[in-house]
Amino acid sequence: MKKNALKVHPSDNIIVALQDFSAGDEVVFEGARFQLLENIPTKHKFAERDFAEGETITMYGVTVGKALRAIPKGSRISTENVAHSSSGYSVGERHIDWRAPDISKFKDRTFDGFHREDGKVGTRNYWLVVPLVFCENRNIKVIQEAMLEKLGYVTDRAFSVDMAGLIDRYKSGANAADILKTDVIKTGADIQRSRLFPNVDGIKFLTHEGGCGGIRQDAEALCRLLAGYIIHPNVAGATVLSLGCQNAQIPILEKAIREFEPGFNKPLFILEQQKSKSEPDFIAEAVKKTFVGLIEANKAERRPAPLHHLSLGLECGGSDGFSGISANPALGYASDLLVALGGRTILSEFPELNGVEQELINRCTTDSSAEKFAHIMRTYAQRAEDVGSGFDMNPSPGNIKDGLITDAMKSAGAAKKGGTSPVVDVLDYTEQATRPGLNLLCTPGNDVESTTGLASSGANLIVFTTGLGTPTGNPITPTVKMASNTALAQRMADIIDIDAGTVISGEDTIETKGEELLDLLIRVASGAVMTQAERLGQDDFIPWKRGVSL
Repeated sequence: MKKNALKVHPSDNIIVALQDFSAGDEVVFEGARFQLLENIPTKHKFAERDFAEGETITMYGVTVGKALRAIPKGSRISTENVAHSSSGYSVGERHIDWRAPDISKFKDRTFDGFHREDGKVGTRNYWLVVPLVFCENRNIKVIQEAMLEKLGYVTDRAFSVDMAGLIDRYKSGANAADILKTDVIKTGADIQRSRLFPNVDGIKFLTHEGGCGGIRQDAEALCRLLAGYIIHPNVAGATVLSLGCQNAQIPILEKAIREFEPGFNKPLFILEQQKSKSEPDFIAEAVKKTFVGLIEANKAERRPAPLHHLSLGLECGGSDGFSGISANPALGYASDLLVALGGRTILSEFPELNGVEQELINRCTTDSSAEKFAHIMRTYAQRAEDVGSGFDMNPSPGNIKDGLITDAMKSAGAAKKGGTSPVVDVLDYTEQATRPGLNLLCTPGNDVESTTGLASSGANLIVFTTGLGTPTGNPITPTVKMASNTALAQRMADIIDIDAGTVISGEDTIETKGEELLDLLIRVASGAVMTQAERLGQDDFIPWKRGVSL
């Protein structure tokens, strides 16, 4: 029999509705009967008992809120009667006793990747064209328009818009009504693909609004971020455009590259416009050098590699009340599997770890990593409060509408992406993930700022869980989209790669869905499966300025 309610942790005092309930409905859960006093929408929670004002609300076994007023048993938990609250944390003695999952299904598996001279293995083979400063964005676009179509990459989207056909309809005398009925979408079946360089998965042209103005620390952070992309195993080489006078100077970028990879020897062309004869000459030189780089990049071929070469970014966005129950723990189990296989996983979005700091501190393998995590969290939280905000303001209107009413509730579910394995390292923004195991990376909760940072720190795959739906992807790292509920997976099938709603329906367990996810990741890593974000050409890239971003 399908469950209609769920308690996530035995110590919780609120219950999750797995279907819509109306006021007056009686719910029988674990032998207890609950007379619901108001409508309880799917994904929302109701009180297991009477609460007095100020009492602690518990979910996932941790504090997620405080009662603002008396809450009768069977009432909906909402922003009207509950405020954010979370437990404190400290660095003390830690006792790690992790039981690794059974990896027998995967221990002999490999993926077909691009082996780099530094020992890393890429899941894709891209060439980068990037600006050091926003002044070069237009030149980036000019080069993009000149190269992509002729080299066979502009047609890689799942669809294209037939603008020429629309113009022909207009010229032939079609009226507005006829034009609105015209089919202007060409699907993948209609698109001809003919790449000059078949082993190069694409040329990625990145633009941004940084590099000058602002504070010097932002320029340095941008250079370090770009350095992470240039040395990334999914990148064969890069063309970098500099104006010359900006804060983000070429030596800063070169220093970061040497720091991250002392033996760096990929093709890298850095051009400075203020040293060129003219803009056309500058662009021509960039095009020619990029073309030469593509010739070299095309020599790479996929070869089998052990799974420990996978580095998985763990991300969520557009979360709902089921995210922490289905998609996030399933991803957490896949993370544990990969860790047990010797791979790396990276959990980001520090504002969404609010309330579970103690659990993560207790999982840190060293005193230094535990202390670093606590320090970053306290500093981040204080900076948010100093500008009149705070972690408690993190839940979006969409989160709240779908049952995530406090940041601690959202965070407790978000942290499930990290599974249960020990934390081997804590990284500040742009630091590189080099140790096998679970790493914590400081990024904002902002989806694209976070995925941008995950890729820079070395993730060669990303799984992005979502309950409400988002098309977000990354320019260089394949991003697998995992739905927390089947309704979303069916409604937005063009952006979703895997459905974790089967955990809610009882068709799957967390473990079986985690194994299914890892199997999909191996196929994506091998190039056998293209993610929906890749099909849509979803190359989202937003560097984080180190101000407050939740």
